[in-house]
Amino acid sequence: MRDRTKPAGKKSGTKRETAVRAAAARDRAVYLAASWCLSYPDDAVLERLPLIRSVLAGHPGTVQDFEPVLTLLGSGRPLEVQARYVQEFDLGKRHALHLSYWTDGDTRRRGQVLGAFKQVYRRSEFLVDTHGELPDYLPMVLEFAACVDLDAGRELLIKYRPSLEMLRLGLLDDKLPHSLILRAICDTLPGKSPADQQAVMKMAGYGPPTESVGLEPYDPRLLPLARS
Repeated sequence: MRDRTKPAGKKSGTKRETAVRAAAARDRAVYLAASWCLSYPDDAVLERLPLIRSVLAGHPGTVQDFEPVLTLLGSGRPLEVQARYVQEFDLGKRHALHLSYWTDGDTRRRGQVLGAFKQVYRRSEFLVDTHGELPDYLPMVLEFAACVDLDAGRELLIKYRPSLEMLRLGLLDDKLPHSLILRAICDTLPGKSPADQQAVMKMAGYGPPTESVGLEPYDPRLLPLARS
């Protein structure tokens, strides 16, 4: 009688491998689309709107979290869209897109943290163009994960999960559709998202930074990561 266990095992293994590859491809698509949607909406980004929809179309269940922002980016004159972005993301820290801002604030130790981001990029052996941004800029981290090194990029996102969650909650409180994109990013990471800021504080594990060198007063929303 033919042994049926080996073919079944092989088939099961193939299914698992296929599922893993599909999940990785889906995460890359989410990260790439999120990178573009969270970047300053210059002409290059606005021209990519059809491409973003195309990237997400191959992965059922992803586009709905992006559609409100895609619609927002595609409506109105480019100057109006850009002014709205500057108002929400550049003129204050409430929606800061730099991951280590949420964990280290304007402290001297932040330089070391930014250096650690650069080391991750260097280890990839790819030239990562920062476009004049700090290396912890979320769209840059997302693009790195999508296009260069998924595992290393995801490790950065997991490490700075409290930053992502604080940003998500801030966008949600202000009723900005970008909160759905942050939710999509967090959904690719292990564990459930905290329900509120207190739960994020528990996730982060530590109190606020105390060594400020900036001109702005301490922001109580900053959440340093737990460090060994």
